[in-house]
Amino acid sequence: MDREALARILQQVRTEAVSVEQALSMLLPAEVDLGFAHLDLDRRPRTGLPEVVYGEGKTGPQITAILRALHEAGEVAVATRVDATLAAEVCVALPGVTHHAVARVLVWLPEGRHPEPSDAPVAVVCAGTSDLPVAEEAAVVLEAFGLPVHRVRDVGVAGLHRLMPHVETLRACRAVVVVAGMEGALPSVVAGLVGRPVVAVPTSVGYGAAFGGIAPLLGMLNACAPGVSVVNIDNGFGAASVAALIAGIPTWNG
Repeated sequence: MDREALARILQQVRTEAVSVEQALSMLLPAEVDLGFAHLDLDRRPRTGLPEVVYGEGKTGPQITAILRALHEAGEVAVATRVDATLAAEVCVALPGVTHHAVARVLVWLPEGRHPEPSDAPVAVVCAGTSDLPVAEEAAVVLEAFGLPVHRVRDVGVAGLHRLMPHVETLRACRAVVVVAGMEGALPSVVAGLVGRPVVAVPTSVGYGAAFGGIAPLLGMLNACAPGVSVVNIDNGFGAASVAALIAGIPTWNG
């Protein structure tokens, strides 16, 4: 827990706005046992990132129960990799949830709370339209964390001139997520133009010799430009998490 959050709790105790027991529940590690899942409510103060649900392999009722528990705890409730059928089921059960179809992400923002305004935008750069689901996963998760996102789409190396009008904007961002399939060259190009940390995301987009994302993964790991870190294939959420820690997640008030 950061100093500001701790100071707020102590001030609330001093003014008797909250009891000592309530303050202890805020300060001590918290866990919610749903039987099929143990929710780590202490993750955000401990690591800077809230717990996020990985939706693949879970049922609609399981995702619903987890999001409801996170929301009741005052957390940002996010589920990734949720297909359209499951998303529809969850949204019926939880009307406050927003389904981002391209990203395959569900988001339920805490009521009455809002992030402090941030001057630390993160850019999400997408090589091709086929890479959009992964790029949007990164962008939607970053926005759920309270960070402003600048999207740059369809600027792959087959038409590199399309990237150039965006370079100055990218230089003003705190971090740049670059999503690409095929040969995966775009992150190295961006890192050679922009003096910001680049988080590279290989996608499984490409013909046979792309080997389901292995080719761009290896290309990104071998980037000649410094300042490139690489996450797993199609892992937009992982890229968003790294970029959010670089940029600094805003404090949520309310």
